[in-house]
Amino acid sequence: MAGQAPRASRTRFNDRMSDSDAIMWNIESDPALRSTIISLWILDRCPDWDRLSGKLEEAAATIPRLRQRVVSDPFGIAPPAWEDDPNFDVAFHIRRHRAPGDGSLRALLDAAQPLGMQAFDRDRPLWEFHLYEGLVGGRAGVVMKLHHAISDGVGLVRMTEGMIERSRETADEAPLSVPPVPRTAPEVLSDSDRTRRALADRWDKNVERVRGLAGFVGGSLAGLARDPVGTLRTARDGVQSITRLLAPVTEPMSPIMTGRSLSSRYDVIFLPLAEFKRAGKAAGGTVNDAFVGGVAAGLRLYHEACGAPVEELRMNMPINIREGDKAKDAGNQFMPVRFPVPVGILDPIERMQEIRRRVAGQRSEPALPLMDEISSVIGALPGDGAARFSGMMMKAMDFTTSNVPGPRFPVYMSGAKIEHTFGFGPCAGGALNVTCFSYDGEVAVGINADPAAVTDPGLLVECMRKGFDEVFAVV
Repeated sequence: MAGQAPRASRTRFNDRMSDSDAIMWNIESDPALRSTIISLWILDRCPDWDRLSGKLEEAAATIPRLRQRVVSDPFGIAPPAWEDDPNFDVAFHIRRHRAPGDGSLRALLDAAQPLGMQAFDRDRPLWEFHLYEGLVGGRAGVVMKLHHAISDGVGLVRMTEGMIERSRETADEAPLSVPPVPRTAPEVLSDSDRTRRALADRWDKNVERVRGLAGFVGGSLAGLARDPVGTLRTARDGVQSITRLLAPVTEPMSPIMTGRSLSSRYDVIFLPLAEFKRAGKAAGGTVNDAFVGGVAAGLRLYHEACGAPVEELRMNMPINIREGDKAKDAGNQFMPVRFPVPVGILDPIERMQEIRRRVAGQRSEPALPLMDEISSVIGALPGDGAARFSGMMMKAMDFTTSNVPGPRFPVYMSGAKIEHTFGFGPCAGGALNVTCFSYDGEVAVGINADPAAVTDPGLLVECMRKGFDEVFAVV
């Protein structure tokens, strides 16, 4: 952005995936568990193609993940590594299209759906950038496709900051404070090199974990001497927390959203951010409480309209852990939690408050800080064990919610103003994903629904609108 170095230049990019990111990457042996993020922008005009291409070239030079591919060591000793693609060609990742269909938003969403369904070429960097020219009213659309193993929604916002500007005119832009990295021939590793590096990485991690365990055991022994009952209770609570987080689920709580497929249906609802703020405040909470409260109401109304009323549905929610020194790390900085939410509470304030209470309970789970260690154990399961285990936790999810804050002011892309921006998170085996993206006073609610689970998407959107109206009516 103008006057700022892109956040990517202040971000730490590790050479290897975390164990939890590796789980997302490896479980795609089951295609129902693919983790693809689709981000979509509506521009008020077509951007300058040469200027945009230059921005993307610059971004690829500045942000390592955009030019890196995923490579595993021959024996699976450590999580996969990020290596520069020796055949990287930014032109492969940038596509230019004429407007689909009648050039409407619906036609653009229909064009984006198959992009989200298609697997990535695993021999190349895991992103695509599609520009659609000639939408209704002279507008343009941009669809960016990214694998979730690269980053979560918050990280994606940071990574794309280098592509956007604070004005239409190039002359108004300050140069990057960190110049693009000169292109040099990437290092090409042999299998023996990868094995050696994987062994070193696993050794370092194991030493770190042993030290942590020793500190934990030492502290536990000291605590056992001082307070044996309290120490044993803490240990018991930790084991119970791990059990709750990893408990397999065999059936959705919804009696109607039970079908699963490899297809997607995208819909979007635009709403004022101020209404979410007012409603959340009225309940003593936040924008997220109002958002989840509205989704819960919409799903209640949808089930009632289908003649299948429910009191609770199981939600998957990523909890952002970007804080302290870890906030500098690229990649995913969230912990997934799964829990039933009350959709049957009719009073909107009472519903939001109960949701807030349950989310707080999930945030305080003792096992959350151990998720990377737990992921390491899951990832070590033989064969496709990790995919099978993950499928038992994810395929019975009724819905996922995610809240991503974007710029609070208007931004531009190579001479075109970004009018709307929204995203679609992966269903990853569940029935639907509802993502809230805030930008310049607007909230775009992106709905990615499996059509085998949500058989009447028009009705779902109508019910979601009514659900948010319920929440907004409290103020």
